[in-house]
Amino acid sequence: MNARIISDLAAWPVDIPLRDVFTISSGSLTCVENIFLRVTLADGSSGFGESAPFPGVTGETRAGTLAAIDSLRRTVIGQSAENWITMAVSMREASPEAPAARCGIETAILDALCRSLGVPLWQYLGGADRSPYETDITIPISGYERSLELAENWYVRGFRIFKLKVGLDLDTDLRIIDALARRHFDASFVLDANEGFDEPSATALIAWLTAHEINVRLIEQPLKRTGLDAMARLRRTSKFCLAADESVMSFDQAKRVIEAHAADVINIKIMKLGVAEAMRIIAMARAAGIGLMYGGMVETRLAMGCSLCLASTGDVHSLDLDTPLLMTEDPVTGGCRYDGPRMHMTTDAGHGARPSTADNL
Repeated sequence: MNARIISDLAAWPVDIPLRDVFTISSGSLTCVENIFLRVTLADGSSGFGESAPFPGVTGETRAGTLAAIDSLRRTVIGQSAENWITMAVSMREASPEAPAARCGIETAILDALCRSLGVPLWQYLGGADRSPYETDITIPISGYERSLELAENWYVRGFRIFKLKVGLDLDTDLRIIDALARRHFDASFVLDANEGFDEPSATALIAWLTAHEINVRLIEQPLKRTGLDAMARLRRTSKFCLAADESVMSFDQAKRVIEAHAADVINIKIMKLGVAEAMRIIAMARAAGIGLMYGGMVETRLAMGCSLCLASTGDVHSLDLDTPLLMTEDPVTGGCRYDGPRMHMTTDAGHGARPSTADNL
């Protein structure tokens, strides 16, 4: 019998309160409602994954994700973990609207496979650069005073890239950006609207940023995900890089974004794509000269560590892997670690992370 045949798949919920309400233009979270997964191979190796549904972005809920995981179980049980890409394709065909479920299963299979082989996940994926990576830190939509307070708290901890959630009220957004740029002259900004602006508002934002010489690294998804023509017009007139996030929920959508010249950068999130689909998009983006941003939903160090392993394959424009720092507790042992804004990969087999609750099952 093949030692790497998948013999079991288990999934269980995890709730983690957030330090602050995580508000973006399309919704809010006060508590992470994620799912941990464990895949067991015939040789006894276990691997762990995570599903982080975010209703405001993908429309997924935890209940729906758990149901999708249960439905997909028959797709993977009895299969060899070495055939994870084939399984990923089959799962996408079976459940195209359940990317968080598919991501959790894929990452658990990959972790189990790498632990069985005795190699780190980053090495298995072809990563080579293990130097520390600098992530931004997210300032959710919190109002003027609280946004400044949050930024100050992160600044003293060494963070110099502020990812500001914008898109609900342009005037408030501009006040916050102006105040932060004056207080922290050595900081740079990623402005993420999560589809919150219309074209005139986005144009006004860019004009204001240009006139005030704000150090903006990236403007992320300023317009509706389907508005690629408008994104292309905005890109032609902007001095700042534009990133597509919600516009890229699949390989085909990424291809349309590239063909429309609608973005300089694509945000790679395994939670909205799965690992295999993400790798296809990464290869296409590199061939087209499109920059790569690595981000996520609201995930623990387990899923963020998987994305870091993928980022180690190179060509990183921006890193947005900060959400474990926004949680009140860390439910994971091992894996990647944070030193202020710097992220360090593990040398352990797989992604190295293990849910603290895994031994209670």
